Amino acid sequence: MTEMQGLYALPPGVDFAGEVVRGLLDRMSHLPPEALAGVTIYGNSSHTLRAIEAAFHEAGPLLLPRLRLLAEIGSECGFPPPASPLARQLELAHLVARAMASDDTGQSVAAMTRSLAELMAEMQAEGLGAEALDGIDAEDHAAHWQRALAFLRIAARFHLDGGPVDREAQARAAAERLAADWAEGRNLPPGPVIVAGSSGSHGATRLYMEAVARLPQGAVILPGYDPALPEAVAAMLREGNEDHPQARLAPLAASCGAPRPWTDAAPPDPGRNRLLSLALRPAPVTDQWVAEGPSLGDLGVAAAGMTLIEADSPADEAGALAVLIRDAVHRGEEVTLISAERGLTRRVAAALDRWGIIPDDSAGVPLPLTAAGRFARHIAELPGRPLGIDTALILLKHPLTATGRGRWARRAHLLRTRELELHLRRNGPAFPDGAALRKWGEQPRRGKRDEARVAWAEGIAALLDATLPLIAHAGPLPLAERAARHRQLAELWAAGPDGSVEASALYAERPGEKLRAVMDHIALHAARGPMMSARDFARLLSDQLQAQAVRADVEAHPLVRIRGPREARTEAQGLVILGGLNEGGWPQPLDPDPWLSRPMRRQAGLSLPERRIGLAAHDFQIAAAAPKVVLSRAHRSDEAETIPSRWLNRLVNLMNGLGSQNGPAALAAMRARGRHWLDCAAALAAPGPADMAPPSPRPSPRPPAPALRELSVTAVSQLIRDPYAIYARHVLRLRPLDPLRPEPDAAERGNVLHAIIQTFLSPPPAPDLPPEALMARLMEAADRVLAQVPWPSVRLFWQARIAGIARQLVRDEHERLQLGTPLAVETRYQIKVAGMEFTLTARPDRIDRLADGTAVIYDYKSGTPPSRPQILSFDKQLPLEAAMAERGVFGQPMKVADLRYIRLGGEGETTPRGWDAEMAETWDQFVALISAYLRGEHGFTARRAMERTGFGSDYDHLARYGEWSEADPPQAIRVGHE
Repeated sequence: MTEMQGLYALPPGVDFAGEVVRGLLDRMSHLPPEALAGVTIYGNSSHTLRAIEAAFHEAGPLLLPRLRLLAEIGSECGFPPPASPLARQLELAHLVARAMASDDTGQSVAAMTRSLAELMAEMQAEGLGAEALDGIDAEDHAAHWQRALAFLRIAARFHLDGGPVDREAQARAAAERLAADWAEGRNLPPGPVIVAGSSGSHGATRLYMEAVARLPQGAVILPGYDPALPEAVAAMLREGNEDHPQARLAPLAASCGAPRPWTDAAPPDPGRNRLLSLALRPAPVTDQWVAEGPSLGDLGVAAAGMTLIEADSPADEAGALAVLIRDAVHRGEEVTLISAERGLTRRVAAALDRWGIIPDDSAGVPLPLTAAGRFARHIAELPGRPLGIDTALILLKHPLTATGRGRWARRAHLLRTRELELHLRRNGPAFPDGAALRKWGEQPRRGKRDEARVAWAEGIAALLDATLPLIAHAGPLPLAERAARHRQLAELWAAGPDGSVEASALYAERPGEKLRAVMDHIALHAARGPMMSARDFARLLSDQLQAQAVRADVEAHPLVRIRGPREARTEAQGLVILGGLNEGGWPQPLDPDPWLSRPMRRQAGLSLPERRIGLAAHDFQIAAAAPKVVLSRAHRSDEAETIPSRWLNRLVNLMNGLGSQNGPAALAAMRARGRHWLDCAAALAAPGPADMAPPSPRPSPRPPAPALRELSVTAVSQLIRDPYAIYARHVLRLRPLDPLRPEPDAAERGNVLHAIIQTFLSPPPAPDLPPEALMARLMEAADRVLAQVPWPSVRLFWQARIAGIARQLVRDEHERLQLGTPLAVETRYQIKVAGMEFTLTARPDRIDRLADGTAVIYDYKSGTPPSRPQILSFDKQLPLEAAMAERGVFGQPMKVADLRYIRLGGEGETTPRGWDAEMAETWDQFVALISAYLRGEHGFTARRAMERTGFGSDYDHLARYGEWSEADPPQAIRVGHE
């Protein structure tokens, strides 16, 4: 029988699962077939065990050995089922909530509790009790670390004392018990025991692996072992260089001896393995690049199987990878995309959909990204904030809302939701409630009462009436009540008016089933949790949802796989793509530890956070040793420039520095191969000749005369600046949609300030009213109007703005009242233009009749008033209103004394602009202009005379602005003619 005892290894790049099976079958070949059933193989993950099982099936008909997970050794040693992690986390949350109540850190209880639970689990895996924290000397640390340590000692004694109830504690206790028994020859396993695929990164796992390696029939098979490491580097790793790929294997080699080859399998490219090994040396010994670099030989040979794709953006990277995968499929070659960047893998999968290629994605779709998960998260985020139009529509349009009455009811629901959206966008209120929906439902439609709409509005109003009290309180509530409220709201909206949750799609299919399980799990253990705010509950729910994933129920392509970095040990087959090689993508960033600093962790006997970097580096080294490898990254993310992954950066720097070994030329060849795929993707995305359309000309439409029947004086300035906008709005009757989320912007502020002045002047104050009474009247009007503003903070800000200018406004108003009386305030008037079927309308802010019978035209401006040149060229509102006053539109014909602007901002000053013959020419100019448009002599030219080129229009996209510029001549277009 071939030896099977001790520590073994397989090099990076080999078929790990296949070689594990081949080596075992070779060692068992002289035994009867049933002997294989007495072997127990422990794997580090279910992916490893599935790969090993598949390798056994490929070897032919066999009795399979027992396949077990390393995480299950606790249950195999007689321990009861471990405690629920959520239950244990909620117990810790009590302590965290109390600590944060007295020392607010600004972080959520759920986030702090999760990090504390991870620390407790790590301590249990390493066999550390609460006493390990007593050896930490925090005297030289900052005060917040001392406070954190004091709390941590309390939490550790609460959580770690007693028998092992957590999975990590049970695994550690089982490993210690088995190691002690086997060392003394007790309770030896009846057959061979093999541990395959683990690097021993956790203390409990490493202890068990060491015990197995000492068994008479025990073997530990390490993945991706690098035998080329010099002894000096291995010694450095044993001393704790955590971020090196071989760092976690060094302690096992130190305790069990240097690993021996499990089989005679050689790596696909030994030269590349040596190149990667040298590139990934620890930073303190990178001087060895110069000493050992020449021994690598011609790097053109070592890098022949590598391709480097350096795209400009994530979209370009995904496009190039999709084209590359499509080419591999066309040639019948297996391809595996390995990436820690889930955004990249989703982009690639979407790009492959154009060819009908569905990759086998082991991660599936995270539950929070499914319809059920999104719905649950939307509901959890409702409490503590007003229910705005956007939030209400998110719920009303969600595919799970109102599904309790069948497909046809859902279709009617969506049609009514669209009608409601248009109404709310245009008319508000910004925060709709049941009363607002009932009022909308009662509005007649085409002169008739719509009973179906009334019934639907009543049903949604009832939903809102039930929702608003449940989301009104965002502060701490018992977790059980918080979870019950969330579930009640979710089921209420899913059922819809007069529907049932059983008939709805909320718990349907796999995502719904998983969502129900998560909600049931939270409800089961909620009694153990502390009081919880809405924000903390939303975070807790998100964490629980994130731990679940849903595999797509579709038939994936047999040649295309998407895997995570940890699966590189057994899944890096065929053409291997390592995507998203940027810092923050691969490796993932390290989360800050709020409980222990690096020196404190070292004193407690815990590993440093760089351990995770070393594990990720090990995965990279294994995957990069595949026969054909593509390395890809993007120079920019969606937000900023990216930094290459440290491993890719080291490889590039090493190759660039080895000129005598053709390193720069080999690197250039790698990049050239990558550029080929980038060029292919760009060519695929570029429009072909059939798709190319000539740029649109600058439009100047000429509709049949007369194009206009009516226009307001405020729209005349737009007719001068951008006639096309007038054409689109008044001829085509196209109106831009109001924003989905009304904002207190400058336009809204101007409307509110105008409403305050209108209220203040209606009815006009008596001339003998003293300034104090005028001040009280103005502030009362402000309070009355601002009470209707739905944003409390903005209301206070605008109230302060009015108060700041109130004294100046009242002083000027008192003087104005001595000189004349307000004749018109925000009242609509119109005038027929002689000789044509056209009406000019006006709604002047204010017109005062002075004692001598002349008129002063006022306009209230929340911004800077226009200058005289601006008035003469563009802003014709006041001159046209003055012309209307002279023609008796506001009563008897009046001479105009002045045009004035009252600023509702700044210092509240009044700015006169005068009235003279040059101003009076405005009417004749307007009549000539509008008659030219009415007769069709002028086209409605897009952006004819914009005051500034940076000004935009709501209709620029309709005019195809950007395909032409203001320098292009307008092209007359006859529209609407037979």
